[in-house]
Amino acid sequence: MNALLSDWTTPFGLPPFDLIRDEDFGPAVDAALEEARANIKAIAENPEAPTFQNTIAALETADKRLSQALSAFWAVAGADSNDARQVLEREFAPKLSAYGSEITSNTALFARIDGLWERREALELSPEEMRVLHLTHRGFVRAGARLEGEAAERMKAVKARLAVLGTQFTQNVLADEKEWFMPLSEADLEGLPGFVVAAAKAAGEVKGAGGPVVTLSRSLIVPFLQFSPRRDLRAKAYEAWTARGANGGATDNRAIAAEMLALREERARLLGFASFADWKLETEMARNPANVKDLLMQVWQPARDAAERDAAVLERMLREDGFAGPLEPWDWRYYSEKRRAAEHDLDEAGLKPFFQLDRMIEASFAVASRLFRLEFRELPDAPRYHPDVRIWEVTRHGAHVAVFLGDYFARPGKRSGAWCSAMRQQSRLDGEVRPLVVNVCNFAKAESGPSLLSWDDARTLFHEFGHALHQMLSDVTFESISGTSVARDFVELPSQLYEHWLEVPEVLEDFALHAETGEPMPRDLRERLLAAGTYDMGFQTVEYLASALVDMAFHDGPAPADPMQRQAEVLESIGMPRAIRMRHATPHFAHVFSGDGYSAGYYSYMWSEVMDADAFAAFAEAGNPFDAELARSLEAHILSAGGSEEADVLYTRFRGRMPGVEALLRGRGLVAA
Repeated sequence: MNALLSDWTTPFGLPPFDLIRDEDFGPAVDAALEEARANIKAIAENPEAPTFQNTIAALETADKRLSQALSAFWAVAGADSNDARQVLEREFAPKLSAYGSEITSNTALFARIDGLWERREALELSPEEMRVLHLTHRGFVRAGARLEGEAAERMKAVKARLAVLGTQFTQNVLADEKEWFMPLSEADLEGLPGFVVAAAKAAGEVKGAGGPVVTLSRSLIVPFLQFSPRRDLRAKAYEAWTARGANGGATDNRAIAAEMLALREERARLLGFASFADWKLETEMARNPANVKDLLMQVWQPARDAAERDAAVLERMLREDGFAGPLEPWDWRYYSEKRRAAEHDLDEAGLKPFFQLDRMIEASFAVASRLFRLEFRELPDAPRYHPDVRIWEVTRHGAHVAVFLGDYFARPGKRSGAWCSAMRQQSRLDGEVRPLVVNVCNFAKAESGPSLLSWDDARTLFHEFGHALHQMLSDVTFESISGTSVARDFVELPSQLYEHWLEVPEVLEDFALHAETGEPMPRDLRERLLAAGTYDMGFQTVEYLASALVDMAFHDGPAPADPMQRQAEVLESIGMPRAIRMRHATPHFAHVFSGDGYSAGYYSYMWSEVMDADAFAAFAEAGNPFDAELARSLEAHILSAGGSEEADVLYTRFRGRMPGVEALLRGRGLVAA
């Protein structure tokens, strides 16, 4: 019996991972696709006149079984991949693309939707129903429902090819990350703090290397670059890290990126848009590429100026160490860490014991409890896809709200980075459905004792939990507008806003407890940590902005035949500091090339930051980071509302107005306070 196709009787409807075998996924997806196609056919050929219920609402649940099967598959495909699952990803990509194209090119189905849209004012719909009708109609049109003949067939082919290429791009990056490691001798470990040595030894055991190694896991390579005094080893590790997807051979992504950009441009032009960016931004808060570039360039110059000032200081330190210079990208983190230790009396090795993973999880829960009255109960016996995964039931006043899964540790087969996804989204169209929400991170797992986080790791944990709250607190009828189903340049608002509560002094007092002594972080250390909040912000802003500007340049205008050349041209035109590189170089820019999610959309982190800086300022103005009235307003107008209205409407309801860029610049320390 295929567990993926049965009704799950597990706690809270979690996928029965203990009963699911890799060989179950293919037959389950095929059967679910057949069922979904039959449901779509029944909707399109319904002899009754189209109504909201028999057409739009029916579409919402037409592929329920398919979503169930895929929810379990995508969880393991990203966070616990293996050869069999990678083969399935490649098989599913064209199948799912074809299914999506069949729906949007179904002329009978679109005729029903179009007819409802034309007479929408006479349908007496609720505001939420009107919103779903609008988004459904717009989605069909933007997918090519009005195309005919050769144009329609070409659109299907373009989307199918893009799906295949996106999967291949992702798997190539993962392959490069899994393949590379650098053995370290005992001499190579000199100067490294204990937590880096421990992580290198643990990584060596996983690799079967017979000793410590550096891998391309961010949780290991970044602290190695921060602390290793061996400039030659830093250079070797850094170049390998930034060369992912560009090593030649079967895993090289440069040709894939070029083909994807050309196909995206063709897709946009088939729909009558001047560029892919124009098509993509039509539905975002930014509206058009000019507005995006205006925001990014408002921040670029002050960020670049700050980075150049910092580079001059770091290069002097390099020369004092006997190197002729110039400062190289593999030098920046090392000398910046030394400078931070000197100027702020802070060092990562001294800070890490105060950021135990378990305490930071508790901190994220405690903040949610104070703001939104949520409670968390761990479920040790619930089914999970990997032993590292932890699961909690989330309640409020005793009532079930959601199930939250936390998958925190780096391991082979897990995609790099951090993300939030929902194995099931909130809705109540077909009865009350509560969400199953997953946070995935890549923190280093301790061999023994508590696992320790860096300050940046702790911020990542809070960031992803902010996304999770957006899913968990959703309160809408239709899944298509539930949780994080919002404009891409709005979706990062809840996550980036939640990061601010990690910096609240009383949160650090209660949860930043030393791993060995149990003592809270001393007040003077906490104050130095918070005072250094904008330290190195020129570097961080420049590396991010460079990636965002390259992404926009790729998609705003004709697709470049050689993306690497276009990347170089953009970086030269903006005056990229030589000692800083893009946060994500094109061959491993998964945000942009693993799918369409952040394509022409990487800017959205900064667009959202304009709002998150302004939104947290509301709590500062109230004089209380846990102001109950503001928390209720935040939940009502942002976290529970999903995509039920336009993002600017929702934000204005919370704040009373839209923000400017000033709060962002102040928050990053790029202008005088």
